[in-house]
Amino acid sequence: MNGLQAYQRVNTQTSITDADPHKLIQLLYSGAIERINMAKARIQARDFEGKGKLICKALEIIGGLRGFLDFDNGGDLAVRLEALYDYMERALSQANAKNDIAKLDEVIELLRSIKEGWDGIREEVVTQQSQAAG
Repeated sequence: MNGLQAYQRVNTQTSITDADPHKLIQLLYSGAIERINMAKARIQARDFEGKGKLICKALEIIGGLRGFLDFDNGGDLAVRLEALYDYMERALSQANAKNDIAKLDEVIELLRSIKEGWDGIREEVVTQQSQAAG
């Protein structure tokens, strides 16, 4: 499943038809963080079925992010991100099995850190896209 399909499966409220690839990845990071936060609330409410569904959606999103990795042009960064996504998937699975809020918080912080870096290059990406189009 590619990143766009993963996002469409878990987020039907936001229209992404006009989103460029950079914006789509921003939405994926936000969507994963949001679902993990919602899963934390479900644990606290003792709604373990709801928690499991939300963590599964977060796992789908991270799988979608993994699908966007460009190993031909991304070099070492793509390899390191793949390893980090793999770690996050394992951590989410452990958190799901043990209702571990601290593990969910750890994954949220990793996602936020990557998202901040991604958000930071937005202007550069938009400039490159407009130059390529014009």
